[in-house]
Amino acid sequence: MIDFPAATVVHRRMPKEAFYKRLPLTKVLKEKFISDVDKIFVENSLTRDNLNLTEESEIKEILLLCISLKKQDFDAKIIETIAKHNPHKLIFLLIYEDSRQLAIWHGKLYRTEWIPSSDIELKAEGFSLDEIWDSFIEQIAIGKEQAKAAGELSIDERLAIQEQITKLEKQIQKTETAAWKEQQPKKRFELYQRLQGYKNELEELKNRRVPQSQTTD
Repeated sequence: MIDFPAATVVHRRMPKEAFYKRLPLTKVLKEKFISDVDKIFVENSLTRDNLNLTEESEIKEILLLCISLKKQDFDAKIIETIAKHNPHKLIFLLIYEDSRQLAIWHGKLYRTEWIPSSDIELKAEGFSLDEIWDSFIEQIAIGKEQAKAAGELSIDERLAIQEQITKLEKQIQKTETAAWKEQQPKKRFELYQRLQGYKNELEELKNRRVPQSQTTD
């Protein structure tokens, strides 16, 4: 569930036209906006006052934007454009039938997997809106388990490591497939050496993400 206080509830429908008229959309993206998006609601407005926060922050308001979609394989550039050209910090709850997906913009668009509506979860954790925003990045872009294993690394450091890990895992899969298909022993050996190098690098990155106290058993 999305666990926000009742005082933050807005549930105000926003006409689609009000969005795409103010956004710098290409003709193609405008057509996709119209064809892919069904309804848009501002579900919650998180502020220092309605959350009873005592600490000041640079962020003044975080909005939860609920977007009902006509199809699951929508064009993500729609969400990117809304996020990049809106003065507020935005969390996106994307809905398609009984599935839900959370998204957040932090230098790029991060999205969770599509999950059943009953399994969606997001909590406002922190003593300021800045901290709460960071917690949203952790929950959506990094994930619970990885966030817990991150130690004292900053969010940007964790995201950078996560992206490197993802790239390496793809390289490992690609190299394993190539090695399995290779018929020449010399080339196969070279591929296995490269594969081992990728695996060693992956292990080092994963250890960097875990606090030192957890790696020295």
